[in-house]
Amino acid sequence: MALYDVIVVGGGAAGMTAALYALRNGKTVLILEKEGFGGQITHSPKVENYPGTMSMSGNEFADHLFEQILAQGAEFEIEAVTEIVDGEIKTVKTEDGNAYEGRTVILATGVKHRMLGLEGEEDLVGEGISFCAVCDGDFYKGKTVCMAGGGNSALQEAILLAGKCAKVIILQDLPVLTGEAKLQEVLKRQDNVEVHTGMRIIALETENGEFRGVRTLNTETGEETVFTADGLFVAIGLIPENDAFRNLVLLDERGYFDTDEGCLTKTPGIYVAGDCRRKNVRQLTTAVADGATAALAACRYLQNL
Repeated sequence: MALYDVIVVGGGAAGMTAALYALRNGKTVLILEKEGFGGQITHSPKVENYPGTMSMSGNEFADHLFEQILAQGAEFEIEAVTEIVDGEIKTVKTEDGNAYEGRTVILATGVKHRMLGLEGEEDLVGEGISFCAVCDGDFYKGKTVCMAGGGNSALQEAILLAGKCAKVIILQDLPVLTGEAKLQEVLKRQDNVEVHTGMRIIALETENGEFRGVRTLNTETGEETVFTADGLFVAIGLIPENDAFRNLVLLDERGYFDTDEGCLTKTPGIYVAGDCRRKNVRQLTTAVADGATAALAACRYLQNL
């Protein structure tokens, strides 16, 4: 069995940046990713706040970074990690029954989309409910869609959908939109976008098992309203998937790795990076910063062995 200097769990921006920095320091690196490389940034059709780049898609960023680490010698496997056994040599076990050994491990497990928690919701994912406008927006050309959420991600998705759909109905359960003012200004210029604040989605409307719209509750008046739509895009936040590693890394009350900017954990040789850890700002820039920090910390650990 090969012994790696660094095993990175997660192939998003943080994980791939960690791999890049470790490789540049002459370390052998294995990346274990359960789905596809790139993480949440691949859901962003346009990235305009990354220093040095006027505009790019999230997929372009992810593809270029993946090519970069492959050129540096990274190895990778598409497998979901289920357990890490600590020791002088760390053993990383996967759903497929495989085990990989590394001197250090960097957990860059990312986050997943938060669901509305409504009856029948999971059955409609991919069949009327979507999370990614760039992935699924074309299915709703000329149709009406609802957007659940009012933060930056929701507004960015709504802007993209407005260019494809006949109507976009934004439903925010808070009294105001929380996304950036510039994004709100762009939406105000779209004559096919409706914005409804203080509206909580309480049920999904279906007919013969097919999505037909949403039922909402006005949080001020208590009045219920049905919005008829062909699709629902959900952008109400993200949740971490860190429970499998709680024996090695402290978790906060929301399930994020409870570590600071140093990306260190209570377990020597194990580090965390990216959106999976406790932080105030979750952006592409902070993810790659974490990746660099965690990798350099792992390299220092390896030098001291």
